[in-house]
Amino acid sequence: MKRGRLPLTALRSFEVAGRHQSFTRAAEELFISQAAISRQIRELESMLGRPLFQRRHRAVELTPAGLQLLNVLTRAFDGIDDCLTALKEKPSVGVVKVSVESAFAGGWLIQRLSAFNRDYPQIDVVVDADPRLIAFGRDHAQLAIRHSVEASQWPRSESIRLAEVEMFPVAAPRLLQEGPPIRRPADLLARPLLHEDDADLWKSWFASAGLPDATVERGPVYGDGGLILQAALRGQGVALIDSFLTQEDLAEGRLVRLFDTPARYGAYFLVARSFSGLSEAGASFARWLLRQFEIDPESYFT
Repeated sequence: MKRGRLPLTALRSFEVAGRHQSFTRAAEELFISQAAISRQIRELESMLGRPLFQRRHRAVELTPAGLQLLNVLTRAFDGIDDCLTALKEKPSVGVVKVSVESAFAGGWLIQRLSAFNRDYPQIDVVVDADPRLIAFGRDHAQLAIRHSVEASQWPRSESIRLAEVEMFPVAAPRLLQEGPPIRRPADLLARPLLHEDDADLWKSWFASAGLPDATVERGPVYGDGGLILQAALRGQGVALIDSFLTQEDLAEGRLVRLFDTPARYGAYFLVARSFSGLSEAGASFARWLLRQFEIDPESYFT
């Protein structure tokens, strides 16, 4: 096919939909309607004379032909993006954009950015609080800090494990002053328990504490660890909170850790498309972050 006739718009829509395995996510990334994504992909399939996706109920899956095309397009678009970044006016070496899950940003990173600013006064950090998987590249973040229960690697990127996550029950002093005392794990069952998404994490913790049959279905449910933390600070219930996110609140007495039994819950990772390809500012921030977790940055930056 002649280059002048390449359906670039449809190819771009297909690449994003294939990368996310979702027409909805593709529409969100490209800021167009899902119907437009679907129409462009169908036109591309019609031109090729073969399907690129298998349409299932509320899901799509790449066909072998679709996977073949996606691999070529992803490499091509990444190459174009890298070239445009190199060719455009060189951005300030003193700016690094970091994508961080909101709970980690509010509970850990922001408290320490003043120390980074003292060490690197010439670098400005742009914090993008967004839990979604991101596309590194032009106009996007250079680095991401992500929590995952199972994954340790992400497509088209490199990752460094920062720390294991352990969750502990905490409560505000005002909550502890009300009702019966909490001396044993079983005493928590008489208090409102705060849940993130569902009760599974509390069930895991009670099992670790020797109560595998504890019934913990009731209690407010929040979709984000940062909201759980705010609810706990306001005395709305007992929360299972990542120990990294409660260090300052525990030290200053705003929260009280109730038991030492942990529920292990995945790990934090530093993610980049390529650590060797970071800007000077990005590499400086990455090195600083690794040192906060007592990781030797020279193991990754030589």
